[in-house]
Amino acid sequence: MRVDQRLIAEMIAPRARVLDVGSGDGTLIDYLYRTRSCDARGIEIDMQNVTQSVAHGLPVMHGDADHDLADYPDDTFDYVVLQRTLQAVERPREVLRQMLRIGRHAIVSFPNFGHWRLRLQLLTTGRMPMTPVWNTPWYSTPNIHPCTIRDFLLLCEEEGYVIQQWLAIDEDGARAPWRRSIRLANLFGEQAMFLLKRAGD
Repeated sequence: MRVDQRLIAEMIAPRARVLDVGSGDGTLIDYLYRTRSCDARGIEIDMQNVTQSVAHGLPVMHGDADHDLADYPDDTFDYVVLQRTLQAVERPREVLRQMLRIGRHAIVSFPNFGHWRLRLQLLTTGRMPMTPVWNTPWYSTPNIHPCTIRDFLLLCEEEGYVIQQWLAIDEDGARAPWRRSIRLANLFGEQAMFLLKRAGD
């Protein structure tokens, strides 16, 4: 289990109803069920991952964030999780709206395109950066909407979402020491993680 998934799990209250969007092989769902007694389920676009999850007894359905969240009723879940997937969806703003319609809280993690290594590579080579996080050539990457931590904060402000907690983490998922400074987090954080809720809730 990745360290960032453990950090996500720490944000989730025991016995909560959880939907993991882009659940991969179901590792987070299994962990939440075993250690926090959560009613956790997932949707996943990769059929091989769906088959693997179901074979291990995990409640995962085939689907994707852009189209299938609209089918869920309001307030179905306590938490809706989107881990390392925001940059790969077609309509990030609408996906976030749907997450906070069907869930009381949303947990979003994404690779930070404002990291200093990416900036330096773009400046010195004039080409799209390649790092352990951004490791696919531009012409075949699933990452169609890369954003920075500051971009995401601005979107939350525009949409009126309340940020209950945020973390800047490195590629291994370790907490970063600049967690109180957005400017430093945007420059040095390889990944970001946000716990959101609707205004007024």
